[in-house]
Amino acid sequence: MPATPPITLQDWLAHCERIHPQQIDLGLERVRAVAERLNLHFDCPVITVAGTNGKGSTCAMIEAVALQAGYRTGVYTSPHLVHFEERCRIHGEAVSASELIANFEAVESARGQNGQEISLSYFEFTTLAILRLMSLAKLDLAILEVGLGGRLDATNIVDADCAVITSIDIDHTEYLGPDRESIGREKAGIMRTGRPAIVCDPMPPQSVVDHAREIGADLWRFGHDFNFSGDKQQWNWAGRGRRYAGMAYPSLRGANQLVNASGALAALDALRDRIPVTAQAVRNGLGMVELAGRFQIVPGEPTLVLDVAHNPHAVAALTANLDAMRFHPTTHVVFGAMADKDIKGMLARIGLLVDRWYFTDLPTARAASAADLAQLWESLAAGLSRRKGIPVSLHATPQEALDAAVAAAGAADRIVVFGSFYTVGGVLEHGTPKLQAKHLGWSTSKSGVSKP
Repeated sequence: MPATPPITLQDWLAHCERIHPQQIDLGLERVRAVAERLNLHFDCPVITVAGTNGKGSTCAMIEAVALQAGYRTGVYTSPHLVHFEERCRIHGEAVSASELIANFEAVESARGQNGQEISLSYFEFTTLAILRLMSLAKLDLAILEVGLGGRLDATNIVDADCAVITSIDIDHTEYLGPDRESIGREKAGIMRTGRPAIVCDPMPPQSVVDHAREIGADLWRFGHDFNFSGDKQQWNWAGRGRRYAGMAYPSLRGANQLVNASGALAALDALRDRIPVTAQAVRNGLGMVELAGRFQIVPGEPTLVLDVAHNPHAVAALTANLDAMRFHPTTHVVFGAMADKDIKGMLARIGLLVDRWYFTDLPTARAASAADLAQLWESLAAGLSRRKGIPVSLHATPQEALDAAVAAAGAADRIVVFGSFYTVGGVLEHGTPKLQAKHLGWSTSKSGVSKP
């Protein structure tokens, strides 16, 4: 314990940032030792969700259906957009700072037990605190989102009753390996012998399938053990002996969300003996699920789109979803990203849709500067004749970038904010923006239609 004991949640988070030399230190030995001192265990089914993209959406969909079925749920997800408390939801509501503080104190006491102090990274410490909170909350179902990878992630100290692996693509290569096979092998580490392993990626790395077979997991593959179909009005899902037909599309927008919804339903189907859900709970849950920053369309003038896409695979999905929207004369894009990401790959995926860029700094040392982002775009745009010379501006914060975009946009335009949780969180800090453009777009005069 430091000389001045932490009091507030912010004090505790600052303490967690200071006590370990590395921000990311993958491995389970230290975190498992502290978990044993805490006697950490769950008395309810646990679903653990890993993957490159779609983890948060999948967790939210499982939670929403389970809530509609009358179960008391707990969800651990990371990172947060604005407030740390967002990382844990009990029965659909974010926990309070006071609830977290009590569990931070317990973890601190356990890691220093018997004078044998165990060092924990920020993520390990906060994960243990939230897992302890959830384990004591008398849950019917616990849903855990993996932070990074799977095999060596702190959440993997809990033996999941069902493992879900969403899409797998190239990200965090310095920790997980340089290709999909290496990354898939790390994510497959959340599987357990004899227990359901739901693989949502339509073309999973062979390493994922091989690991499931090697350890004797009950492998459910998208396109083999479960699938979906649909038309413009409705969609259908089929699993092992269970079907849902004529469903309204999930309230989370985007074609990629059907794959996530399919995985969520497969996980619930695999555990139906322990947490049965009705067809009505499925319909209501998927129809009501909400999750900020996942192709979130905020009505107003101009239209605002918020998306935490932060790698080329996620940006490709964002681009497809934007392309499917109705016509907007001009697309303004606020973009901020971490320096260790494939920034050029992200810019290349979306570049042809962008008419004006607003690059922003972010409040973390990991981030690329707005100037660096602009330079990367200019080097890329040199090879895109249609994109040469489009307006670019630099901003100190995401909010300043959004303000500049609103000032420049017409009522019929759209503004897209993406690139990082920090980017989206920066414009949600004071609540969801409600835009009302100063420009009224097209107006009617006696002489006909004119543009102001």
